[in-house]
Amino acid sequence: MTTPPPGLRERKKQATRAALREAALRLAVEHGPDQVRVEDIAEAAGVSPRTYNNYFASREQAIVSAVTDDRETRIAAAVAARPAGVRLADAITEAVVGQYTDTGEQTPRALLLITTRTALREAFLGTTAAIEPPLAAVISERLGGTGAQTARVLAASVAAAVRIALEEWLRPAESPGAGGLVVPSGPLADRLRAALAPLAPALDAAERAARP
Repeated sequence: MTTPPPGLRERKKQATRAALREAALRLAVEHGPDQVRVEDIAEAAGVSPRTYNNYFASREQAIVSAVTDDRETRIAAAVAARPAGVRLADAITEAVVGQYTDTGEQTPRALLLITTRTALREAFLGTTAAIEPPLAAVISERLGGTGAQTARVLAASVAAAVRIALEEWLRPAESPGAGGLVVPSGPLADRLRAALAPLAPALDAAERAARP
């Protein structure tokens, strides 16, 4: 099924959101996150603070969105795009790993900030909850449109596993004098695969139950 292109109003909203997240990241890099106000971001993006609040609840959300924006939609789309014969557990794992390790132009600068600021790390980890709704819809479709509750439970479990993997990857150093410094531990792809692996039996069982 082909998704129709967004209308003019939706394109304007997408452009405004992009302008806000780009302004937030640029200002945070230039002045430090703690020195950036919502009013500064809104002014740099050419909108009012009220308009800003329609898109983000905090400056931290705006900054981390430079890395995470629309990732949940892309994960669901990647799962939906896999052939029906591909095991659901494999489709989800590859979609998650692919989207979390695909570094865009802004990712290195944003991740540098995220690894050095507790509030930004929390905002970054909080974005994993957004994975659930679109992924649940795709899982439900893969299961033949039945078992909506099962699809939600499975999608919520995926979101939780991703958060746990990111928490382990971004664990602050415990050495004296580290001051909460975070050095990502090992490849993120390995962390994600390890966290998602325990969900495979449940995903397999749901697929078997959905077969005629």
